Amino acid sequence: MDVTSIIDSLNDAQRAAVAAPAQSMLVLAGAGSGKTRVLVHRIAWQMQVLGVSAHSILAVTFTNKAATEMRGRIEELMNISARSMWIDTFHGLAHRLLRRHAEQAKLPPTFQVMDSDDQLRLIKRLLKNLQLDSDKWPPKQFQWYINAQKDEGLRASHIHNTYDLYQQQLLTVYKAYEDICQRSGLVDFAELLLRAHELLRDNPDVLAFYQQRFSQVHVDEFQDTNAIQYAWLRLLTEGKDNLFVVGDDDQSIYGWRGAKIENIYNFQKHYPNHKVVRLEQNYRSTGHILNAANQLIANNQGRMGKALWTDAGEGELISLYTAFNEQDEAYFVVEKIRGWKNEGEKLSDIAILYRSNAQSRQFEEKLMSTGTPYRVYGGLRFFERMEIKNALAYLRLSSNQHDDASFERVINTPTRGMGAKTLDDLRLIARDQSLSLWEAAVYLLNQNSLSARAANALKGFLVLIKQCQTDCNDLELFEKVKLVVERSGLIALYQNEKGDKGEARVENLEELVNAARLFDFDQENEENLSELDLFLAHATLESGEMQGDSYDDCVQLMTLHSAKGLEFKRVFLVGMEEGLFPSQQSLEDPGKLEEERRLCYVGLTRAMRELYICYAESRRLYGRETYPRPSRFLREIPAECIQEIRLRANINRPVSVVRPAPSFDCIEQAKSYKAGQKLSHAKFGEGVVLQMEGEDAGARVQIKFKSVGVKWLMLAYAKFE
Repeated sequence: MDVTSIIDSLNDAQRAAVAAPAQSMLVLAGAGSGKTRVLVHRIAWQMQVLGVSAHSILAVTFTNKAATEMRGRIEELMNISARSMWIDTFHGLAHRLLRRHAEQAKLPPTFQVMDSDDQLRLIKRLLKNLQLDSDKWPPKQFQWYINAQKDEGLRASHIHNTYDLYQQQLLTVYKAYEDICQRSGLVDFAELLLRAHELLRDNPDVLAFYQQRFSQVHVDEFQDTNAIQYAWLRLLTEGKDNLFVVGDDDQSIYGWRGAKIENIYNFQKHYPNHKVVRLEQNYRSTGHILNAANQLIANNQGRMGKALWTDAGEGELISLYTAFNEQDEAYFVVEKIRGWKNEGEKLSDIAILYRSNAQSRQFEEKLMSTGTPYRVYGGLRFFERMEIKNALAYLRLSSNQHDDASFERVINTPTRGMGAKTLDDLRLIARDQSLSLWEAAVYLLNQNSLSARAANALKGFLVLIKQCQTDCNDLELFEKVKLVVERSGLIALYQNEKGDKGEARVENLEELVNAARLFDFDQENEENLSELDLFLAHATLESGEMQGDSYDDCVQLMTLHSAKGLEFKRVFLVGMEEGLFPSQQSLEDPGKLEEERRLCYVGLTRAMRELYICYAESRRLYGRETYPRPSRFLREIPAECIQEIRLRANINRPVSVVRPAPSFDCIEQAKSYKAGQKLSHAKFGEGVVLQMEGEDAGARVQIKFKSVGVKWLMLAYAKFE
């Protein structure tokens, strides 16, 4: 391969990054600017032009998929095998180091790596040994704490013991967890990174070997590195000028899981001889989308700064839809999708992006009812989520005590002191005497054969279910669901979970109550089922059909966090309301608010050709009807990039979103139009007024034009002649 073949397909900025002399470099790569292309071509340039051995190159990324793609591109570009090259995820490389140097890392050669579920099970056993009530001390709370400390590079011995009893207990469990892992030769994901860092830090000969071996170190998605990952990179490149990082401070959206946006800023201090290259030419989106994204993100402080541009033209304006409520929002989105489907467009080119995964339910139901295949990317469909299935199991038991599957699912969720032996006894009696588990429980209690603790726990569970059944008799469906969800203890269980997962589970349970409120109960149903049983059947059917596989042609539903790194021809960004996006938790914290804005920037730049933004004038949120303000992010998008395709209705306080106030003349003119009146539009020509709706700034008119058919126009901005 000659030199020109490596760089002749690159633009000027990409070429500057790829062909730079060997030195530390920060490539600020905007969305859709070809960052992976630059990283791969940089490695090829170093091997082909600078004479660097493949054996001396280290490349680190965050996902196995990204690492596989990078290796494949290098193989294609260089016509070599990249299998022996050190191109992997942080965890993969750390694992390789620890296997090679287990003794120096103070690990047995046969150490075992635990996944997240294995780690949680170990913590549960540990809490039981320490006689800690898992209702008061949820295992996931300790898991979150332990991993968070390790991500910061902190062992239990590094943490100062305070007089706070809560912190003392967290620290006690962390220490006990460290001890049992060391004795058993167990390593969790966070431990891989921490132990690999300690291996290099505490063994100068090992560190010197890898510093000499890896003459060039490359990092993808640098803005997503946490404290221990950056510390590991700094050790490997200490005293050298060989760290090549690609990242985007405007796409740093994982602060909640330990990512440090400060790393991208500190790089310039720690590597003073670095060079910065900005990749600003975008190959994904149209001009209007990029202009909106640039203006939005400019509101963040302390950015390194860049402005995306494209030579592909301005494209379609961004469409802003104001829904009456969340149902209208889902109806609009799905009807647009169905229209495209009927025109032969691919469903897999369409994505619905939302801030909270609880928002998916409305869209799932509408897609289901219209027979439109969909896929929930990176997560479960609403009725398949663990917390929803747990709540539904409680509801099924309150309707039918002989539902064994539901009984087994929630007998110990939340934990209520029911041991494995008691459950085994229940199953044995149920099998031998052909009883349901409920009947077997009653039998065991009548026999007085259980320990006092087990008997009290089992009796308490039966009383809970029977009381729910009794108290639900005269309630509406949504009130039944709300009562059972609250009485079950599930809300309290998930509220005690630290981090976003627990918060998301609570939101999903609240959305289940909302689903019951909106459930369409057919009084004439042939099966003569109760409203609750019909709702439960509906939930079962929805969890079993219409979910497309990854290779099917289906609409993609996902949270904004899951959408990072993806692109779609058509994107719906829904729920753009204060308190939802930006989230309520971010409104009082400038740092969190800026991360929310970066998340919005990521959402905007997922769209290639068409972008629809939706917000609702009213929304049932957290169990109550709300009338939210439109998101502040809408006000930060230039008016010239937006076309409103339905004006706000007059059901909440007026808030200027993106348009300037119409002139008084326009408002007066609006009052004079009547059905049947003929007029002429500067762009669409002659037409006839069909109907009017709204008033003052919210007035719009429906006109049938000879040339383009029927259109709704905003009178405040329409140009009539």
